[in-house]
Amino acid sequence: MTYVFNRSLVSGGGHWAWAGILRYLITLPLLAVVLPWRGGLGELPRELKHHPRSWLLWSSVGFVLFGVPLTWAAQSGPSWLIAGSFQTTVLAGPLLAPLIYSDERRYLAWPSLAIGALIVVGVFALQWAHAGGVLRASDWLAVGAVVLSAFAYPLGNRMLLLHLERTGTHLNAVQRVFGMTLCSWPLWLLFAVIAWCTLGPPSWREVWLAGGVALFSGTIATVLFFAATDMVRNQPTALAGVEAMQAAELLFATIIGATFLGEAWPHGLALVGAAAIVVGIALFGWISGREAAGHEREVSELRSDRGA
Repeated sequence: MTYVFNRSLVSGGGHWAWAGILRYLITLPLLAVVLPWRGGLGELPRELKHHPRSWLLWSSVGFVLFGVPLTWAAQSGPSWLIAGSFQTTVLAGPLLAPLIYSDERRYLAWPSLAIGALIVVGVFALQWAHAGGVLRASDWLAVGAVVLSAFAYPLGNRMLLLHLERTGTHLNAVQRVFGMTLCSWPLWLLFAVIAWCTLGPPSWREVWLAGGVALFSGTIATVLFFAATDMVRNQPTALAGVEAMQAAELLFATIIGATFLGEAWPHGLALVGAAAIVVGIALFGWISGREAAGHEREVSELRSDRGA
């Protein structure tokens, strides 16, 4: 829903800056409503008090450096282009592993990279078919911005997971998303002041559409995604598989964009690309399942909901 809401906002005369700012400003109170039913604040206050730099840094990378380029790109291309470009995130995790880990996880997971490459090929097949073989300069700029977002999101998430691992702190998914959203607020508030002074206040239409993004993506999807990554934080292939599962959103963005925004339905090469994405996701699930087979603890983690 994120790509469709953002595209609808900017195509209807709204500004991309308010799309990103309002999403995170609205997400925090939504999470605050959920938090009492998901363990309260837990160890989060102590974490923020003792390690503010880590939280401010990686929250800014994972949410601000992710959100700003993504919403900016929404003004430059249709939802399928933005959603498709973001799927380079399936390569980001495996490529970042040698740079951020210092234990047995510090290696290039070639099976993950190969499957990720298959998904990316499927993504660009979809894009090429949609574009009719021609992408404008503005389209390429949008792609570059989204690729930056695609690397920032898993980097911020993985580095914060690694920080919690080192400090021995356990936070559930809602607590972690609430903490990161809270720590990203200083920058979002600064951007809000700048946007208010330069663009004027947001319209009610912008507020409602950004609220939809905050509910579907900032709250529901992010909490589920963080819960899933927490379940398999020590399993590189499964972690890459969770990140790759986001490729399914391209299929939904294509269907919803065509249904509600009048965008073209996929055909020919686009259908081949969609099939490659589905096959890639299935392969990730199969390989991560094989790696966990025979290891009772890993199987129980894959089946548990302890991250939630």
